[in-house]
Amino acid sequence: MKEALTEAGVLGMTVCEVKGFGRQKGHTEIYRGSEYTIDFLPKLKIEAVVADNHVEAAIAAIIKGAKTGKIGDGKVFVSPVEQVIRIRTGETGEAAV
Repeated sequence: MKEALTEAGVLGMTVCEVKGFGRQKGHTEIYRGSEYTIDFLPKLKIEAVVADNHVEAAIAAIIKGAKTGKIGDGKVFVSPVEQVIRIRTGETGEAAV
């Protein structure tokens, strides 16, 4: 997915290892004779900020790279970014992305 996003114009991203659940609802396991539920499953959260003209290509790259057709493929959330400022140079807007 990283290569596909780079080809789509994404110059950087943040990848976080997170835990959560959706339709998977977790599962039960037995440890030392006791059954317990694992509600939160390990997942990856990828965040990327892209210029407006790269949004559709980035979405297509994410879907192509993540889609297996099974529960747990994930979701893509698209949100506007009000302002970007590169601290080191003071650049703003698309120049800072």
